[in-house]
Amino acid sequence: MTRIIRLRPWQKAALDQFIEAEKPDFLAVATPGAGKTTFALTAARHQLAGRPARLIVVAPTAHLKVQWARAAAAFSLHLDPAWSAADGRLPADMHGIVTSYQQVATSATLLRRLSEDAFVVFDELHHAADDRAWGAAIQEAFGPARRRLALSGTPFRSDTRAIPFVSYEGDEAVPDFEYSYGDALADRRVVRPVYFPTTNGQMEWSAPDGRVHSATFDDRLDSARTSQRLRTALSLDGEWLPTVLRTAHARLTEVRREQPDAGGLVIATDQEHARGIAALLRTRFGTSARVVTSDDPLASAGIAEFAAGSDPWLVAVRMVSEGVDIPRLRVGVYATTTSTELFFRQAVGRLVRWTRGVPRQRAWLFIPDDPRLRRHAAGVAEQRRHSLRRRDVEPRVEGEQERELGAEEQMSLFAVLSAVATEASDPSGDFGDELELDDGPNDEIELTLAPPPPLSGAVGMTAEGGTALLTRREEKGELRDANAKVARELVRRTRMTHGQVNAELNRLSRVRKVSEATIDELERRLAAADRWLSKT
Repeated sequence: MTRIIRLRPWQKAALDQFIEAEKPDFLAVATPGAGKTTFALTAARHQLAGRPARLIVVAPTAHLKVQWARAAAAFSLHLDPAWSAADGRLPADMHGIVTSYQQVATSATLLRRLSEDAFVVFDELHHAADDRAWGAAIQEAFGPARRRLALSGTPFRSDTRAIPFVSYEGDEAVPDFEYSYGDALADRRVVRPVYFPTTNGQMEWSAPDGRVHSATFDDRLDSARTSQRLRTALSLDGEWLPTVLRTAHARLTEVRREQPDAGGLVIATDQEHARGIAALLRTRFGTSARVVTSDDPLASAGIAEFAAGSDPWLVAVRMVSEGVDIPRLRVGVYATTTSTELFFRQAVGRLVRWTRGVPRQRAWLFIPDDPRLRRHAAGVAEQRRHSLRRRDVEPRVEGEQERELGAEEQMSLFAVLSAVATEASDPSGDFGDELELDDGPNDEIELTLAPPPPLSGAVGMTAEGGTALLTRREEKGELRDANAKVARELVRRTRMTHGQVNAELNRLSRVRKVSEATIDELERRLAAADRWLSKT
């Protein structure tokens, strides 16, 4: 069975370059919101059609593992996002797995066997440098793979640890294909233009050495005091943050008059900070906010519910820093002390996703007037201005990687005394000669995909060319639950142990292990249980 897919011009160009490349490793850097997942899965279909093999995707977070599995299912590629070493061999009706960088570090040896001759996709590969052990584990786990496709939403550097399977010039990673935010804006109807209202302030704090300091964002400070000034501004104990939240909420309210489901995102410093911000939004402005933190086992479900709903605000720490697709986000507040350019651009990426049928899709990220954040924003704004004014400009922004703030501070000795917002600027009030994104064409290219690699087991609930109702893992979960329910009833009626009942059901249905069973085998096991039950 074949499928017609519509690719954006950059996706087709990247695919052609990927196909023509003879080397095993390919790095594609494309701005958030541009459609890296579609490009990667199209490349996977092409690769596996020519030579069927296992597909492995490595993602940064548990939420993104599920998101990748669902996206792959729409391409008739069935990936298990909940695979673990304890599951045994991969079921015959799965093309592969989605794992995480953290999981690779603990299962490198097993993954090495699984990746033999496989096609591997690294989502946001720069995460391989987050932990010293992760790079070595990735090298160990995926060295035997036949082809490796690495994706990143922003250019990245090696800093102290080079990432495996990436070419470098000095410290800079060298992409095989690059599609910048400016390129995407120039193509029209790919991403939104983002504007950066800044707010100054008068901050006063007691430093860890006991000295009292007072400064605005205009004052030149050393590295430690710069960190303390930003932390003071973002504190729940001052008035700077509530003032900015009030302005951002007013902007979101205005946007929601035209787009009723438009949402806002506050990126907080830590979990306690996130919950405090949600309380501020509730008590000061009478608006609800969903909080997602990494310690919440239901965080992924919360993000999915927010994405599909119309609640006004989402408050998160790092759960939505990259990759999470919530196109309705139009307003953001940068309330984290993390000031690296990489993280800042990832935050911007949450607001840029284009939504068909929504007019005037500008977005706003409210930021402290901190000189580092101001510099990061200026780089993005320069691409925005050039891309919306002239179609022949392809600007590039060079930015330096900065350390995360506050890592060396003795925070137990740090105290916020006051933080008051002063003058604010909103560059979105004057658009100059910038064009509306609706003015330009975005010609998509039709491409015929070869059939997906054949698999054993039932086709399930995914139709070629359609949308997956359930991933194959989710479908199997329902069948396993049904098997477990009927097994419990058999235990009650036969007085046999659970182990005895399950062993007999496996024998009757010729299933070696439930975790390795295909959909066909699980359905056959359920039918055997029903027949047995009817005789008791």
